[in-house]
Amino acid sequence: MVNRLVALCMPGGPEFVETVQRIWDDGDAVLPIDQRLPQNAQVELVEQMEASVVIDSSGTSLLSGRPVESDDALVVATSGSTGRPKGVVLEHKALIANAEATNAFLEADPAVDKWLACLPLSHVGGFSVLVRALHSGVSLEVHDGFDAEKTITAAQHGVTLISLVPTAMQRVETGLFRRVLVGGASVPIDRPDNVIATYGMTETGSGVVYNGRALENVELRAVDGEVQIRCPMLFRCYRNGENPITEDGWYPTGDAGELDDNGILTVRGRMGDMIITGGENVWPVMIEQILNKAVGVRECAVVGRPDPEWGESVVAVVVPDADTPVLEDLRDLVKSSLPAYCAPRSLELTDQLPKTALGKIQRHLL
Repeated sequence: MVNRLVALCMPGGPEFVETVQRIWDDGDAVLPIDQRLPQNAQVELVEQMEASVVIDSSGTSLLSGRPVESDDALVVATSGSTGRPKGVVLEHKALIANAEATNAFLEADPAVDKWLACLPLSHVGGFSVLVRALHSGVSLEVHDGFDAEKTITAAQHGVTLISLVPTAMQRVETGLFRRVLVGGASVPIDRPDNVIATYGMTETGSGVVYNGRALENVELRAVDGEVQIRCPMLFRCYRNGENPITEDGWYPTGDAGELDDNGILTVRGRMGDMIITGGENVWPVMIEQILNKAVGVRECAVVGRPDPEWGESVVAVVVPDADTPVLEDLRDLVKSSLPAYCAPRSLELTDQLPKTALGKIQRHLL
């Protein structure tokens, strides 16, 4: 039997879930296509991932693609925040391991709980909600993207569990849900107790570290300042055959971080995001968490610009609110919590920050 990769080009909803189940029953793997992409970009992505079947509003089309392995369940095109997207190949056993660990942590109960999937289903953060619900028997509601009013209505009609990105979390009352999973570097530190900061990536089938602690069967270590993960949730390889996993099973994430004596993980950001100014290492995320609370700052990103004296200069790129922020005020705010060399030396104003579909800042475009 030839196992095929099936590109699924349809909006989120009950039909999407039913089609995924049918594809899996046929022994094939799913490639969810982001419906927000222009049509030509969708076609290009299907070709890049070498899908053999396309299911869309017009029906089913056959292509001369490339087979998948027998246990392959899902191929997710990465966000492409640093360049050309890769296809992350996740097996059924990896998806199940992630679902079981997450449901165990949340103590998900089919008798009382209900999941809402409102993140893009073309990304692992959204698709993993489907897997958690289907595997555990917990009720599931699926929306075609995030809408604050529809999300609040869903909570009023029984939804207890939800996964969000920080920008979406700010637009709903999190107290409406029993548990809220939030991923990304800008998760508020002073969040409510029911809001859980998650860390993971497409290669781990979604989050595997909750509030700094590894989920069951997840191992963490830091090697030369880089976070590495070993767990049953890991992907098999990339669609192009590349496999960065070490012989003894560790995946180098490319994220900088460290573990404390209690095993709590702190992630500083991507290894390449670090700014070296005057010989000091500066992590943008730590500064952004402070500046995002400043008067006049709707949102911000911190980057390093070439500087003849300092090597790199810390720069705050800010989307202003009603009041335009003042550089000296921002510097004083940062210096109240971090060393003076972390304070931005200049301020750049912009209408919007370049982001991926899940709200991650694309620093290479700043």
